[in-house]
Amino acid sequence: MPAKLNVETLQSVFQTRPDILAGIQEAADTPARVGLFNEIASFVYKRIATASDHGSTQDDDGPAAKRRRVDIAQVQPSQQTQSNGSTAGGGVSLDAATSEQVLLEVKDISASAPQRKKYDVCFTKNFLYASVSGSSTPVQGIVYPWKEIEHIFYLPVPEKSTVQHNYVVLPRNSYLPTRTAKPAAGATPTSPTALEPFVFTVPGAAPKPGSIGGASAKTAEAVSDSYSTLFHWALATSLKSAGNHSCSIVASDPKLFHSVTRQAHRPTEKAVHVKAFRGSKDGYLFFLPTGILWGFKKPIVFLPLDRIVALSFTSVLARTFNIVVELDVDESGNVEKEIEFGMLDKEDFEGINANYVQRHGLADKSMAEKRKAKRELAENNKTTGGEDDADGTGEGEAENAQTAGMTELEKAQWEAEQRLQDEEDEDEEDYDPGSEGESEGSGTSSEEEDDDEDAEGGEDDDDDEKDLDGEGMDED
Repeated sequence: MPAKLNVETLQSVFQTRPDILAGIQEAADTPARVGLFNEIASFVYKRIATASDHGSTQDDDGPAAKRRRVDIAQVQPSQQTQSNGSTAGGGVSLDAATSEQVLLEVKDISASAPQRKKYDVCFTKNFLYASVSGSSTPVQGIVYPWKEIEHIFYLPVPEKSTVQHNYVVLPRNSYLPTRTAKPAAGATPTSPTALEPFVFTVPGAAPKPGSIGGASAKTAEAVSDSYSTLFHWALATSLKSAGNHSCSIVASDPKLFHSVTRQAHRPTEKAVHVKAFRGSKDGYLFFLPTGILWGFKKPIVFLPLDRIVALSFTSVLARTFNIVVELDVDESGNVEKEIEFGMLDKEDFEGINANYVQRHGLADKSMAEKRKAKRELAENNKTTGGEDDADGTGEGEAENAQTAGMTELEKAQWEAEQRLQDEEDEDEEDYDPGSEGESEGSGTSSEEEDDDEDAEGGEDDDDDEKDLDGEGMDED
């Protein structure tokens, strides 16, 4: 009979380090290793028990006992499990998830966030979590109580020759853009880090034989025509069973929004995303029925429609433009009020403006007073007093006449071109073509020339005219 791991002893020894426990379970693939791990676990367990019985009076046992008590003190506050499986500090109890029966297990699923690795995705009554292949222990940081999940999206993976889709699972407080202010030196966090979004990819094919397990595996076979039908059924059923009726799976729809840019990898399929940058990171924007999602690089950002105050078009160039989304922030002040996405293809402007901004009634604040005030202030600093139009009304009327009938993007582009033209005009005014010749010291100075002209009067002018006439006749 092959040797088995003493799981009870291992869990008792490494209950504060589930990652070590998972590594042992994964590495115990031979009888020799199983025996070695059991011996190590038994030895450490006895040392801990001896230290607990005798306290720290013995020099050899004291430090181990002290370290053990510190570990327990640090873990206990974050493992006070609440009714929904989360902890008092906002984390998740791994013990609560491990203790539940696995209803469905889908093996070898590629995840890209919060970690890039292949996992088994497990469904229980109260939890969705990832585990290392061959292990039933959840991975730290990838355990999600069903009641804590606010949004789930089903989106095609861009720039892939074969059809693949991402499931984007967003727990509460994980998706709004937050400020990057660092805590003060020596500050201690008051609560555990919030859960990060969970992103995993499924192919368009059906699940492989033997890749589905769990108590509901037979029931799942009826909906396993593809990975998508399987996960749609499993996610929707689990959310409903856990009492989370506010969350549903939202998919992109090319009928509601699609890019006009053709996809090189799948040219016959309409792209439901547009390329965009957030700072220096490149990614993709999805304009969805419930909000705007930017992915799939960390940190993933989702801007719900009910939090969007306005969407503005800025930095208009010949081929690209930016959008700035203004958010209704909460009282904590940790959420950014504005977030900018750059380098969008100009051809997608009409689709974004007509099919999203106008359809959802978002206020276009490209001409908002605060932006207009900044622009006017910059322009006033460039002018020298307005000699051509003292009251400023003529210039304003001319500008209104030229921009009449333009879209907001065309107005922004026209204003950008006007600013460039003003800058060029300033450069021409500041440039003195005579300065180069003067520096070389040729002939008389300008003052001497003026004196000679005053002394000779108009006679020189007549002589010059005669000379010119003479030259012209000679040429004839």
